[in-house]
Amino acid sequence: MIVCVCNNVSEKKIHQAVAMGVSTMAELREQLDVGTCCGKCAGCARKVMRECLAGQDKNASGFQNFIQQLHFQPSAVTA
Repeated sequence: MIVCVCNNVSEKKIHQAVAMGVSTMAELREQLDVGTCCGKCAGCARKVMRECLAGQDKNASGFQNFIQQLHFQPSAVTA
């Protein structure tokens, strides 16, 4: 879905920017020019960015929990 019509910024572009480390609206504006023309998209862009950031946090904590549950045991060496 196109979030910013003025600058042709899609949800996908926002997700990609967040994946590359963008975490604030100022950074999003700097990277994608979202919300710099008419400004009507700023609320939607912020929502998409926050949802993406929340998803990253959820995925990261799930991965950390998975790693913590693993029990590494050395394999027995037979000669």
